[in-house]
Amino acid sequence: MEAKKYATYAEIEKDLEILKLEKDIQYQKLLLSVQKTRESFTPQGIVKNFLGSYQTIFSESYMTIINMALPYLVKWLFKKFKKT
Repeated sequence: MEAKKYATYAEIEKDLEILKLEKDIQYQKLLLSVQKTRESFTPQGIVKNFLGSYQTIFSESYMTIINMALPYLVKWLFKKFKKT
């Protein structure tokens, strides 16, 4: 790879600013990816991922009901297993 030749400091500063912005964009993408991965490992995320594969089988109204009832179901299961 041939080194780029600059005529002025302004060109250097412009390229450095572009590289900084590209680095910031990549960093934000990484943070978003980590956040999505964390969310997928929560109990709700695991069930959503599991049920997401069956979304074509269920109509949209059934999925809405399941998504609304899911937190209550998870709490009930935790309470049930905690008592025993």
